[in-house]
Amino acid sequence: MPVPVPPGPGQESVWDYPRPPRLERSTRHVRITAGPPGADGDGPLLLADTRRSWRVLETSHPPVHYVAAEDLDARLLRPAAGRSWCEFKGQARYVDLVDPDGRLLAADAGWTYPDPAPGYEGLVGAVALYPGRVTSCRLDGELVRPQAGGFYGGWITDDVVGPFKGEPGTTGW
Repeated sequence: MPVPVPPGPGQESVWDYPRPPRLERSTRHVRITAGPPGADGDGPLLLADTRRSWRVLETSHPPVHYVAAEDLDARLLRPAAGRSWCEFKGQARYVDLVDPDGRLLAADAGWTYPDPAPGYEGLVGAVALYPGRVTSCRLDGELVRPQAGGFYGGWITDDVVGPFKGEPGTTGW
């Protein structure tokens, strides 16, 4: 059984998050870039720059941020073939990240719930992007670290503590 890290001042523990997950509005500054990284680590293509996102909080997972369609550069995303099922949110569909000329930058770079389950209606049209499949995700200026494991899309920042699902040995959590 995992031993939760005690949160410090201004921190949240993922072990205090609920199951089933909670959907909540966030006004934190979300900035997502793509393309070859510059000296600052950000890419030249701006996917999103907003203070309007949704956070999904689930036990043992860092928060996942979903950005509304109107706050995304739709030219840089296209539907992908991938699908998955969440027992709480329903059927997810994946999106690829492309450059302005339509060339693939990252397959299955994010996902969306076109028809989410009751309680998650706020996610309609919103897209979550994997921090490890774009050039950078920043939350209030802090560079986000991707959740381990490849399947999960949590945003790890200094204000959230784990341990986090996705690391080796966490499959049964």
